[in-house]
Order: sequence, then structure tokens, then C-alpha cells
Amino acid sequence: MNIELEGLTKRILGTGNFISIDHNKCNNCERCLIICVMNLWRRREGKICIIDGYQSKCLECAACYQVCDAGAIQFQYPKGGTGIVIEKG
Repeated sequence: MNIELEGLTKRILGTGNFISIDHNKCNNCERCLIICVMNLWRRREGKICIIDGYQSKCLECAACYQVCDAGAIQFQYPKGGTGIVIEKG
């Protein structure tokens, strides 16, 4: 099942969890909060967390993973045939 967003992107369901955070490694630098253009990261009860249901909004750019110097964010692209499809035009 495809979900169309703003005419330029589609989401193919079934991605599962592809981003996680290790709170033991996280130093609360908030770089993930700043870099995420989709605003998917939050501070909850003093910890950095990704929002529930992030899979339906994430652009899968891995920017959060790239800026995490502490190595607290684990990112893997969703399994083949799922995730975001960006269409030009």
C-alpha cells in the first residue's frame, strides 16, 4: 500500500524500525534535534527520543546518524521495497 505525501513522495509501508538511540551513549548534545528537517526528534524526561511513528515521516537521509558524534544513533536503511520513494516533477 502506497501513501502519497504532497504529490512528490510516496511511502511504501513495512519499513519497521530503522532508527534507534542508545541512551547510555547519548550525551544530549541535541544535534539530532537541530539537523532533522522533519522535526522527528524530541527531548522527553531529560532524554533525546525519536517520535512514535517516525517511519511515516522520515526522509531516510541519515543526517541524525551522521551528526551523532557519540555514536548513540543507529540507522539502517529500510528493507528493500519499503520506505520513502521521492518522485521528481
